[in-house]
Amino acid sequence: MATPDLTAAADVVELARGVVQSGAKTLATGGGPDADQVLGYDLAHTAAAVETARSMLDYGSSGDIEAAITCAFVADAVGDLATRLFGREGVWGIEPGALDAARAFCATFRDPDFLASLAGQDGPRHLDDDFELVQDTFRRFADAELAPIAEHIHRENGDIPEKIIGGLAEMGAFGLSIPAEYGGYGSGGESEYIGMVVATEELSRGSLGAGGSLITRPEILTRALLKGGTEEQKQTWLPLLATAEVMNAVAVTEPDYGSDVAGIKVMATQVDGGWLVNGVKTWCTFGARADVLMLLARTDTDRSKAHRGLSMFIVPKARGEGHGFVFDQEAGADGGAPGGGRMEGRPIDTIGYRGMHSYEIAFDDWFVADANLVGREDGLGKGFYLQMAGFENGRLQTAARAVGVMQAAYEKAKQYAEDRVVFGKPIADLQLTKVKLARMAITIQASRQASYEVARLMAKGEGALEAAMVKAYVCKAAEWVTREAMQIHGGMGYAEEYDVSRYFVDARVLSIFEGADETLCLKVIARRLVEGATAS
Repeated sequence: MATPDLTAAADVVELARGVVQSGAKTLATGGGPDADQVLGYDLAHTAAAVETARSMLDYGSSGDIEAAITCAFVADAVGDLATRLFGREGVWGIEPGALDAARAFCATFRDPDFLASLAGQDGPRHLDDDFELVQDTFRRFADAELAPIAEHIHRENGDIPEKIIGGLAEMGAFGLSIPAEYGGYGSGGESEYIGMVVATEELSRGSLGAGGSLITRPEILTRALLKGGTEEQKQTWLPLLATAEVMNAVAVTEPDYGSDVAGIKVMATQVDGGWLVNGVKTWCTFGARADVLMLLARTDTDRSKAHRGLSMFIVPKARGEGHGFVFDQEAGADGGAPGGGRMEGRPIDTIGYRGMHSYEIAFDDWFVADANLVGREDGLGKGFYLQMAGFENGRLQTAARAVGVMQAAYEKAKQYAEDRVVFGKPIADLQLTKVKLARMAITIQASRQASYEVARLMAKGEGALEAAMVKAYVCKAAEWVTREAMQIHGGMGYAEEYDVSRYFVDARVLSIFEGADETLCLKVIARRLVEGATAS
């Protein structure tokens, strides 16, 4: 086996970063990401992969296996960059042969025999003892409680059992980011963010729809309340979220406005004692079971104010069933409702990510009390910014969910390859299978380590761009890993009785929610890269 060379790996990463910077400068001097969308999109994904490779360099210094995994990942990331550049160097504004200095490195560490030698070498995670305990605790819960019911929920489009929610509440899963003074377990700093990433991965490994996503919605509302809620609102809602006495859904997206949040139409009109909400939200995941909705609505009729005219509300509601709901508001309810309001939820059937269910929710004069406007008077017009405070961490959590799904798919594929005998030998002994499994494990470990690094940045109040990058890279990677896991299963991978078919359709949603991939790349990542290129 070739000897890993981390110095060469670092040089190759810097070479690739230079190409990304050149592309960003070209994009900046051209039409920008809104005009040169293909370049902007490719640049964003390339930058995300290269930064993931950079984040692996410290990991690689921890041991021989870690170094080999790092070199293999760096070579793969740069090889992918080369395919995006070939024949399009002019579009990127670079000279042909810009990556020639990386050719020997890539040849060595993309060599099939080298990759095959890494089959079964998953690499340690290098978590501190406290986080190892978090991992073990949530993994045991996922194995005992989530995995046995995950396939049933998926195939029957069933609801998440209440015992799952109760079990996670007992473990403190919903209070991981809520400060202790509000009844949670959040301690700030790295422990809070990395703990959330570790827990999310393990729950998603058990089930994306019935486990990994349950703690994301409370996390988003928690971050928004901590950012802009009044002290009274924090004292009221955070303890209830920490114990799961209140579970929330997020109502932001609208039928005509997905990632273009600034254009939303749902209107909250001020009346005596509160607000009347009218309009339609869509893709409101967990909307039936939720006790409250985190609702983003327009409170200023001047649409030219765009996102500055939006405010955030906490909207109480009854619990509904997974197959739809209709609630009528009685006079005097919900802090003095005038009566006559209605909320109707229509379920949206999906190919995967089942259990939480998604809904289109129509509001007809639904009353929300003044006390539930997040930030009260100071929160008027600040809803977009409060939402973003929650969604930035939601992107990191989504990356962690993707890692969990990938890990589950990889474990199933590895076991199947060892058990499946073809032409007189297990398919795990075949070079092609070995390379597939090795690349899957390398991709998963790189995605995991990048998530840890972003968590550390966010703990310092940084990492917004990096969170977008890790979300973009890891969620696309999950599609490939789960696809390869299906392929290793052959025909049985296409059968619903095997879990890998569920992992594949679950993974497909990851590049869509918490910021659609194209919008995330063009409006966040590419735009920030252009700003950096302009400033340098």
